[in-house]
Amino acid sequence: MEGYGIQKDFPKVKRPRLSEGKDPPSLKRTPTESKSDTVFKGVTVYILPAGIGKARCEIFHRQIIQNGGNSTSIFSLICTHVVVDDSVNCERALRLLKFERLPPGVQLVKCTWLSACINEKRLLGSEDYNLLPPESLPIALAVESHEPVVAAVSEEAAQDPFVPTQVDLREKEEHIEEDGISQKDLEALISGIPPSDSNQELSLAENPVFSGKWVCSQPSTSKGENHNKHITDKLEPLAKAYTNTGDKWRALGYTKAINALKSYQKPITSYEEACKIPGIGKRMAEKILEIMKSGHLRKLDYIGEEVPVLELFTNIWGAGAKTAQMWYQQGFRTLEDIGTKAVLNNTLRIGLKHYDDLLERMPRIEAAAIKRTVKEAAHNVDTQLVVVTCGSYRRGKSTCGDVDVLITHPDGESHKGVFSKVLHLLHHSGFLIDDLVSHEENGDQKKYMGICLLPGPSQHHRRLDIIVVPYAEFACALLYFTGSAHFNRSMRAFAKTKHMSLSEHSLNCDVVRQRGVKLVAGRPLHTPTEKDVFKHLGIPYREPCERDW
Repeated sequence: MEGYGIQKDFPKVKRPRLSEGKDPPSLKRTPTESKSDTVFKGVTVYILPAGIGKARCEIFHRQIIQNGGNSTSIFSLICTHVVVDDSVNCERALRLLKFERLPPGVQLVKCTWLSACINEKRLLGSEDYNLLPPESLPIALAVESHEPVVAAVSEEAAQDPFVPTQVDLREKEEHIEEDGISQKDLEALISGIPPSDSNQELSLAENPVFSGKWVCSQPSTSKGENHNKHITDKLEPLAKAYTNTGDKWRALGYTKAINALKSYQKPITSYEEACKIPGIGKRMAEKILEIMKSGHLRKLDYIGEEVPVLELFTNIWGAGAKTAQMWYQQGFRTLEDIGTKAVLNNTLRIGLKHYDDLLERMPRIEAAAIKRTVKEAAHNVDTQLVVVTCGSYRRGKSTCGDVDVLITHPDGESHKGVFSKVLHLLHHSGFLIDDLVSHEENGDQKKYMGICLLPGPSQHHRRLDIIVVPYAEFACALLYFTGSAHFNRSMRAFAKTKHMSLSEHSLNCDVVRQRGVKLVAGRPLHTPTEKDVFKHLGIPYREPCERDW
């Protein structure tokens, strides 16, 4: 394969053949060498991959086992040693392990300790290789004995484009920290718990008393007035710019800081005060200080000319950051360029055709009229169908970006066949104008995404989603499609701490995970209503209007 042909530039080395069943003289074991088999006897090692590399890790694993020790791919309290690359310092190692301090009896050592033990054929002390400071008290935080440490990001949340996986976080860690968001803080944002209280994330699994530190535990109405609007107004354009350029890591860092500032109960007055706010790192605090002193942020002056163009393009429904960047690289600068020069699929053509209408948020009264139209069509099919409008409409917002309508039937069976009949009536009446995704199946759920138009003069084209679900999944689907996205992520992350799994289909208990991977799906709990979902989780019920985070 081109670019990877290094080996073909070197002559092949002819290796001596070994007689079958015999060791060459150099490999024959002597009594002295056999003692090396016990070098790591009683030692269990976890090798932190960051900086070491996969191939080198595998070599270390084999050497540890060959020398009488145990090597584990999952860190837990049975480990006696954590081995890290020589370039990794104590602070970074603990951050990657998701500990503030290591548990009792666990030593944090450089990988040269392993090499030295193997070379000298004896277990060396760790004094010369130890990374833990002498005053460090090894206290485990929120980890049950012998239970592996897992990522804070749930498997459902990991599919969200702004929710990085554990591997992504490790690879992007330095990048993230450039704008003041660390791996630990990023995962805290995802779970909705302030970093200073991250130890509660797992301990709540055993504690029936619910903590008020999670987003899903607090009413969004408690956000109150934004006392730092003069600062967030400067940071928001950068968050949007990074989103449009596809830099989701920095975008998430800025979004986190903006949310923290909006929730802060008074105006910030100093750099030190900003640093103490969960969700704001030192570099972000420097930017806040700059805004406080000058009323401006110099970084805004360096937003390239491509940013407003990319924003223009990503506002086309169906166009993401990668598509927008591709168009920009092809020399396109206007919507006219896209319409006349770009190669567009059907979805992008529809998005471009209704660009202005879809960009404008509709008033609540218009969303209500769209809801009534869909409900009438559904009841023409079956009067017993349950039809509920979700999204920002159900959360009580005065304007909506689109309308999400959920349909089910209480008998658990009669929802079948409803999907195509409802869509046929809405198409036939001229209400549905264009189909973006005419039929998408997600298990037993069926989803339509399209463009609708109310009858009458001066009406605008609007985005409409229609989802038909089985009644057994209705409560979880209602919760999911009501949102907000931040509230949902917090709910899913909290469910994970209780060995549960929450999705738009069900709330499952007795879920078994290993390193963030679901091994056992568990069993679905009976959730006829949203309140049952909250009750099973031990979370105070929040009305839809209280979930608008």
